[in-house]
Amino acid sequence: MSLKDQITEDMKTAMRAKDTERLGTIRMLLAAVKQKEVDERVEVDDVALVGIVDKLIKQRKDAISQFTAAGRQDLADKESAELLVLEAYLPARLSVDEIDAAVAAIVAELGAKGPGDMGKVMGAVKAQLAGKADMGLVSTAVKKALSQ
Repeated sequence: MSLKDQITEDMKTAMRAKDTERLGTIRMLLAAVKQKEVDERVEVDDVALVGIVDKLIKQRKDAISQFTAAGRQDLADKESAELLVLEAYLPARLSVDEIDAAVAAIVAELGAKGPGDMGKVMGAVKAQLAGKADMGLVSTAVKKALSQ
């Protein structure tokens, strides 16, 4: 079963259970998927769907920090609940050590030296680790590897 089918089934389950918060989050995710399909005239596969989920998670994290800074804990709690639902659709993430090892291997393979090669290394790393790792951690690991 594809990830998109799983999300659709989870939506039906949430409807039957009358779980309005979960249902709203899943509908928002499916709307983002549909938007991408319509805009780019493609059928979204599991890899692209993980990218969409990653983007929505990043938006939720940014919103949580903004709402917390503004003293709106009620809105931050709502975003946190959505974040938990979205994280369930991500595959298992690589640990920091695994990310460091993968980045070191790619830097050695490309022969990259110094911060000037950041773009070249990030392009290769992104292709290999997309959907498997938090790209913020990956960026930090690349900067660290290139500064040595």
